Amino acid sequence: MGKLVVLTLLGAVLALIGERLVAFRQRTNASRAVEPVDLPNCHLIEGLENGSEDIDILPNGLAFISSGLKYPGMPNFASDEPGQIFLMDLNEQNPRVQALNISDGFDKASFNPHGISTFIDKDHTVYLYVVNHPHMKSTVEKFKFEEQQRSLVHLKTIKHELLTSVNDIVVLGPEQFYATRDHYFTNFFLVLLEMIMDLRWTYVLFYSPKEVKVVAKGFSSANGITVSLDKKYIYVADVLAQNVHVLNKHGNWDLTQVKVIQLGTLVDNLTVDPDTGDILAGCHPNAMKLLIYNPEDPPGSEVLRIQDVLSEKPKISTKYANNGSVLQGSSVASVYHGKLLIGTVFHKALYCLF
Repeated sequence: MGKLVVLTLLGAVLALIGERLVAFRQRTNASRAVEPVDLPNCHLIEGLENGSEDIDILPNGLAFISSGLKYPGMPNFASDEPGQIFLMDLNEQNPRVQALNISDGFDKASFNPHGISTFIDKDHTVYLYVVNHPHMKSTVEKFKFEEQQRSLVHLKTIKHELLTSVNDIVVLGPEQFYATRDHYFTNFFLVLLEMIMDLRWTYVLFYSPKEVKVVAKGFSSANGITVSLDKKYIYVADVLAQNVHVLNKHGNWDLTQVKVIQLGTLVDNLTVDPDTGDILAGCHPNAMKLLIYNPEDPPGSEVLRIQDVLSEKPKISTKYANNGSVLQGSSVASVYHGKLLIGTVFHKALYCLF
């Protein structure tokens, strides 16, 4: 009798694991092939060879680009080099990237930048906030941008027990920001288990010097985050659920869900078109190819535009798609007056005119 119970329980566990593995393959679009969608007037950006995971463009056309992310389970072509922040002036006829110098006193050797967000103060000072993973921990670094010197002055390292496994950030005030936690566990094998079992234990938090709190939860893997042009709504990408959450922002910084937009692709970082308010999403059409990297069959790239976000039926269109022959592992797309930048987790970056 005892053996029968054990065998029954073992069979149930194996059946559950099998069902979850099948579901995980579906959620990562493991069988999906990419149908190419090309844009005219595109070229790879010289100098960005080791990723361009996140991009934030100022209203004056200066684009900040985070590069060199080392992320558990993801490919990395420059594991011995620290990460960098690059600048690109999109007002130039042939814009080029320039690595920004970082002030002394900051540990540049362990710099591992992930999501980024800018904030312009009342006196027009530009601050850059960077999600950093030194030694695979999570902090938020606050820099002041010196435009004339093309440099970053490090001002502060922000730490908190809720700032764990941080992915992205959107800054809405002086040291006031929302951040996403993309995994509950920090051990890589437990992270894999978390994804396979679809535990939905990740969240969005609000941080200020006076208050830190979880303001939205229940995500499979909360990823990219940004804010609408009118600052009333927060947009959050749930990469494994293949959707974007539209959340109403309240005066006390709490968030309530308005709607969820299903995309059918694994959405990474989000940006907002400053001219239209549309959401642009950098996506992974087949994330299994990210987890099991094969240079002969690399992960593809995909950029979606979401129009009429608050309507009953938002319009979703594919602006760019590639099977990895040009661009691998797209993570972000950002526009500035007819110019499009597409960044990647670990690969190159694309500049397009449209």
